[in-house]
Amino acid sequence: MSKTTICVASNNTHKIEELQQMLGAQFDLKTMAEIGCHDEIEEYGTTFQQNSQIKAEYIFQKYALNVIADDSGLEVEYLDNKPGVYSARYAGEPTNHAANIQKLLQELGDASNRNAAFKTVITLILDGNTYFFEGEIKGTITKELKGEGGFGYDPVFVSEGFEKTFAELGSEIKNSVSHRGRAIAKMLDFLQKK
Repeated sequence: MSKTTICVASNNTHKIEELQQMLGAQFDLKTMAEIGCHDEIEEYGTTFQQNSQIKAEYIFQKYALNVIADDSGLEVEYLDNKPGVYSARYAGEPTNHAANIQKLLQELGDASNRNAAFKTVITLILDGNTYFFEGEIKGTITKELKGEGGFGYDPVFVSEGFEKTFAELGSEIKNSVSHRGRAIAKMLDFLQKK
């Protein structure tokens, strides 16, 4: 397969590094900054798929490039699936991972039901066609932060089948089981069959 250039509709360097690791060398990922886009794309959708599609279509319509966009979040059962699409801005603007985690742990308190799921929807616009790939990983929320790695809610999320948080597992293991990893695996499978 020849190298395919794809813009990632994100300014989140962690997310782009994670994507590049998972997608491998046959893809040349460009950040929004690298294609000259410094716009703040407003995410006004109420679902992960809507927000993902909004970002992808914005880049495609403005720059006519292949594009990957994703919207991900954490849904906590006890909190009626909050923070959901507001995961990145849960504690308000600007995005602050530590404040988001603090708010989440405060709202959960000593609740015994700590079931949660990371969910993601990836929108791929390739040669003008739009495709969606979903990924989900279930787990639980810890009562305190553990681990130095990862980003976002990784220090308080323990995936099913593990005893350590995503922040403790390291990127290789996390990427192989994460919600984004699962959605990307579906996308890769699709791309390799094209």
